[in-house]
Amino acid sequence: MTDPPETDRLSALLGELRILLQGAQVLTSFLIILPFNTNFRDILASERWVYAATFLCSLISLLLLSAPALHHYLRRPLHHPRQFKATVTRLVRAGAVFMSLTLVLATRLVASHVLPGAFGWIAPGGIALLLLWVWWAVPLWHEYREYGGRER
Repeated sequence: MTDPPETDRLSALLGELRILLQGAQVLTSFLIILPFNTNFRDILASERWVYAATFLCSLISLLLLSAPALHHYLRRPLHHPRQFKATVTRLVRAGAVFMSLTLVLATRLVASHVLPGAFGWIAPGGIALLLLWVWWAVPLWHEYREYGGRER
């Protein structure tokens, strides 16, 4: 079986990116409006730091995940699709790292209000482990097991 043309692989990559980008947009939107809630001023100083870290990670994720679309627009027509794909892949991976951090920190923020105490730390720890397993370990392990590692 022959490999699909480079443009087909780029279209698939940009299509997958749309899913990640929507999640980053929605999460960032909720985080933007949170400080304007009247009860926000009642949170502890330590929770404000968690919120600030969550918000910054979310913004960075949104910037990194939206960058490929702008790169694609500015570089049309693509003269070097392999180089573009490598750049997009790096941006998506970095965006996914920051999205992972955002999800763990947001879980910490919510868990500390819903059920304070140990659950406020157990829930984000569990989410961190789940993210590490499902988003990172499984696909990388599969790539290594089936194909001997990533294509360089």
